[in-house]
Amino acid sequence: MNDRAAAAHNDAPVSRDAGSSGTPATVPEDLHGAPVAAATARPPAHAPACGSSPPHESARAQLLGGAPYVDDLPEPRGTLHAAPILSPVAHGTLKGIDASAARAMTGVRALITAADIPGDPVLATFVHDEPVFATDVVQHVGQVVGLIVADTVQAARHAARQVQLDIAPLPPILTIEQAMAAQSFVLPTVTVTRGDPPAALAASPHRLQGQFAVGGQEHFYLEGQIALAVPREQDQWHITSSTQHPGEVQHWVAHALGIASHRVTVECRRMGGGFGGKETQAGHMAVWAALAALKTRAPVKLRLDRDDDFLITGKRHPFAYDYDVGFDDAGRITALQLDMMANCGFSADLSGPVCDRAVFHADNAYFLSDVVIRSYRCKTHLQSHTAFRGFGGPQGVIVIETILGDIARALGKDALDVRMVNLYDGRTSPPPPLGESRGEGRAASFATAQPLTPTLSPAGRGSNTDAAPDSLPLPPAGEGRGEGAAPERRDTTPYQMRVEDNILPDLLPKLELLAQYRRRQEAISAWNSNNQHLKRGIAITPVKFGISFTATLFNQAGALVHVYTDGSVQVNHGGTEMGQGLHTKVAQVVADELGVPLSQVLVTGSATDKVPNASATAASSGTDLNGKAAQAAARTVRDNLAAFVCGLDGCGAGAVEFTGGQVITPKTERAFADVVKAAYANRIQLWSDGFYRTPKIHYDKTTLTGRPFFYFAYGAACSEVAIDTLTGEYRVLAVDILHDVGRSIHPAIDIGQIEGGFIQGMGWLTTEELVWDDKGQLTTKAPSTYKIPTAGDVPPRFNVHLWPEPNDEDTVFRSKAVGEPPFMLAISVWEALRQAVAAARADGKPVQMDAPATPERVLRAMGGLP
Repeated sequence: MNDRAAAAHNDAPVSRDAGSSGTPATVPEDLHGAPVAAATARPPAHAPACGSSPPHESARAQLLGGAPYVDDLPEPRGTLHAAPILSPVAHGTLKGIDASAARAMTGVRALITAADIPGDPVLATFVHDEPVFATDVVQHVGQVVGLIVADTVQAARHAARQVQLDIAPLPPILTIEQAMAAQSFVLPTVTVTRGDPPAALAASPHRLQGQFAVGGQEHFYLEGQIALAVPREQDQWHITSSTQHPGEVQHWVAHALGIASHRVTVECRRMGGGFGGKETQAGHMAVWAALAALKTRAPVKLRLDRDDDFLITGKRHPFAYDYDVGFDDAGRITALQLDMMANCGFSADLSGPVCDRAVFHADNAYFLSDVVIRSYRCKTHLQSHTAFRGFGGPQGVIVIETILGDIARALGKDALDVRMVNLYDGRTSPPPPLGESRGEGRAASFATAQPLTPTLSPAGRGSNTDAAPDSLPLPPAGEGRGEGAAPERRDTTPYQMRVEDNILPDLLPKLELLAQYRRRQEAISAWNSNNQHLKRGIAITPVKFGISFTATLFNQAGALVHVYTDGSVQVNHGGTEMGQGLHTKVAQVVADELGVPLSQVLVTGSATDKVPNASATAASSGTDLNGKAAQAAARTVRDNLAAFVCGLDGCGAGAVEFTGGQVITPKTERAFADVVKAAYANRIQLWSDGFYRTPKIHYDKTTLTGRPFFYFAYGAACSEVAIDTLTGEYRVLAVDILHDVGRSIHPAIDIGQIEGGFIQGMGWLTTEELVWDDKGQLTTKAPSTYKIPTAGDVPPRFNVHLWPEPNDEDTVFRSKAVGEPPFMLAISVWEALRQAVAAARADGKPVQMDAPATPERVLRAMGGLP
C-alpha cells in the first residue's frame, strides 16, 4: 500500500487505482463529481497532520528489520524456555502426571504444575471458571496441564511431548446440538423481546422458517502467542507480552503469583497481529511464564509452536440459528423469533459480551417491530472461544442478512429492494454539505480488472448508456426507496437505543449507483440464462456497527504527553499497537494539538507503569479513547504555554496560535522550541496526563437495554461472484465498498483497515474451516489444512470509497472507528454466493447452506452432494 496525502486538508479523495506498474493508473472523480487532486508523499510542513497519510510510525523500521517483536529482543542472561504439556483427551479425569522421561532429557530444568502456583490456581477472569493448569479434570484437547522448562526451546518442546498423562476419558460434549440437548451452558440464557412476536407472526401475510450455522475462525496472527517473564528485585516482575491488554496481563500475573499488582510491570511495544486473539489469551502465556520463572528463579520465555497455538487458544465463536420470520408483500419484516446458539468452549472467557453484541447486531440496519431473540451460551469440551474482530457482531449481522435474502427469493423480489424497505429511518436533519471538513471523502480503488462478465464495466467507468455514477448527487437525508413513511418513526433498536445518525438510506442508493448494481444485475440474469455450468450472483449488504465496549467500565483511557526542552514530544497511552496504526494516529492528533510537525512527536510502547488500568485495545475504540486522552494531555501543555506567552505579549490566551512549529501572537512569532525553553526557565509545567471517558453511554446487562454505543459506523459493499455448478468452486470477481469512517485522521490506514477487514471477513465465510473430529481433536491446525485468504483471493476489482461526512458525535477529529465494521461487509460475498446458488437451482426455494461456504457446501446447496 502506498501512503499518500492530500495536497490540502480539504481536498477531494486520494486515489489508489494502481496499474501493474504500481503507479496511479487514472484519477477518478470523487463522490461529488470533482476531479481528485494529485496526491503527494506527505503533507507540507505547515499542514495539519490529521487528514493526511504519512508513513506508519514503524514502517521504515519494519522494512529495515529494526522493529523488534518479543522474540527479537535480546534475552537476559540465563533465560530458560518453557513448553506446554497438553491434554490429548477432550474430557476426562486427570489421575496422574508421569514426567520421569522428560526429566531425564538433557537440558530439562523443571516441571511446573498446579502445585507450583502460590496464588489463586484459577485465572482472574470475570467468571472465575478457568484453571491456570488442569488439575482434576481436563476439558479439551490441548488444555495445558503443566510446563516443561529447559535450556532451549527445542529441548522444552521435545521433553513436553514425553510427559505421560493418566486420564480416564469421560463423554465429551463437542457440538451445539449436544450442548443444547444436555442443557450445558457456561452462562445463563439471555432473552430480548419487543412487542408481541407470536401474535405478529400469526397475523403476518407470509412466513418462513429456517436453520443454519456459521463456523468459527482462527486468528492466525503472524506473530504467535509469546511472553517473557523476568524476576526483578524485591519480588518485582517485568513481563514483555504480545498482548492487546497489558493491564489484564498485569492483573492475572499478580493474581497467580499472589502479589499486589504494583509489583508487576507489563510492556508491549508492538504485536504482529492480534484480531482479538491477544485480548485475554495472551494472559495465559504470561501467567505460565511467570510461574516457571518463579520456580526456576530465572527469566523464562514461552513461545507457542503454531500447532500448539491452534490447539490451546480460542477462536471466533461458532453459532447456530433457528428462526421464524413473518413479512408482508413488500418484504418488510412484521415479526421475528430468533434463537442464537453460541459454541463457547469449556469456559466463559469473553463469551458473555460476545453473545451480547451478537444480540445487539441481530437487527443490523433494520427495524424489527415485534421480535424475540434468545441467546444460548453453550458449554462444550473445546478450546474456550474468545474475542475476534467484530466480537459477536458478525454472527449477529449474518443472520438477519440471510433472512432478508430468503425473503427476497420467496417473494421474487430484488434483495436490495427488500433491504431498503426494512431499513431504520434516516436522519431527521439534513447532512452537512459534502467536502467541508478536511480529510473527508478519501476514495480509493485497488486494481482495475473488470469482473469476468463481458458486458459489465467497473464502477465509475460506465458505458455511454449509463450516467457516470460519481457525478450523481446524494439523495436528501432520510429519502431512501422505502414504501412510505410509517406513522411513527422506525428508529429504535430492540434493546431500546435510538438510531439517530442513520446514513444508510443515503449511502445505499449511492453505492447502488457507484457499483452500477441494476445494470450488472440485468447482465448477470442474462448470463445465467445463457450459461449452464457457470452461474453468477451479486449482492449489496449494509452494516450498522455500534462503537463502544458493551461493558461500560472499559470506555475510559489515559495518556501522558511530555514536551522536552528541545521542543520534541513524547507520548505514552494505554492503547497497544498491532499494526493497525493506532500510534500513528495518536501522534497525528498530538502534533496538531501542539501545532508541531509530526516528526517531532514520538509514541512509546504501552506499559502498565506509565498508564495504569488501561482497557484492552479492542472494540474498535483504540483511537476514540486513547486519541482523546492524548489530545487532552497535549491541550493542557499547550494551555500552559499559551498562558505563559500571553503574559509576555500582553494578549489573551485565546489569541495565541500554535501552528507549523511556531507560536504566534498578535505581537510576534516564536519557534515552538524557543517558547518551550523559555517556559522551562520560568518553571512552567511541560508535561501532563490526560483522561477521557466516553459520554452518553449506559447499559443494563441484566435486561440488555440502554445505550451501549456512543455512535454507529455504517457502510455497504456490493460483491459479485461466479460459481462452477459442477464442482462448487467459485471466485469473487468484483467488490465495491462505500464505508463511513467519519472525518478520516489517516485515509491510507483507514482504507487499509477496510481492505484487510473485508478480506478477513471473506475468509471466515469462504475458505477458513475449522474441523474437529468426533474425539474433539482439531484436525485443521496448520496452514496446510486451515486456509486463510491469500493475495490470489483478492478480487480482480476491489474499489473502496470513504463516505464524506464527519462523525455527528464529538470524537477525536470527528473520526469514526474503522477496525471492526468493515469485516461485516464481506457478508455481501456470502449473499452473492447464495444468490448464485439460487440461480443454479432455479426452484425459488430458500437456499440452505452453512458457512463457511466451502466448495463442498456450495455443491451440496445446489443439490450436487447428499
